[in-house]
Amino acid sequence: MMRPLAVLGTLTLVAAAGPAPAQQAAPPARAPDMALALEAAQTAISACSANGIKAGVSIVDSAGVLRLLLSADGASKTGVESSTKKAFTANALKAATYDVAEQMKTDQALAAKVNADSTLFVRPGGLPLIAGGDVIGAIGVGGGQTLNGVPGGERDAACAKAGLDKIKDRLK
Repeated sequence: MMRPLAVLGTLTLVAAAGPAPAQQAAPPARAPDMALALEAAQTAISACSANGIKAGVSIVDSAGVLRLLLSADGASKTGVESSTKKAFTANALKAATYDVAEQMKTDQALAAKVNADSTLFVRPGGLPLIAGGDVIGAIGVGGGQTLNGVPGGERDAACAKAGLDKIKDRLK
């Protein structure tokens, strides 16, 4: 009989002590509303499909967390995976992946930084999502192949731009 009372006494002490002080939580990551993210991804896939590209489209939030991934019927595994890498990279560097690739040609410090970070994938097709001057995430498209002399990444970038253009005026 003493044992149940001892347990009850312990529970009372824990309850009386109150909750542990809360740690200061990091502010939540920003991201486009899910409806806008879906609209951008669907627009990008439609733009790619119209040009014979079976693409994957990824959208990440400002913390680089994948929020949405869509792929066209018949999209390749590498195309889908590269879409996520491009979105992550555009968000992390707060710039279009095409622009970063171009800048790396003349900026050796940037090239060294990017080449040293295996999580970055600097290929055309990733664009930051900007609201009020802040990067709130990014869209990435992958799957384009070189056609008629136009590199696949540039074709991916055009699809990503179509998706971004569809929602950019409504981002908050």
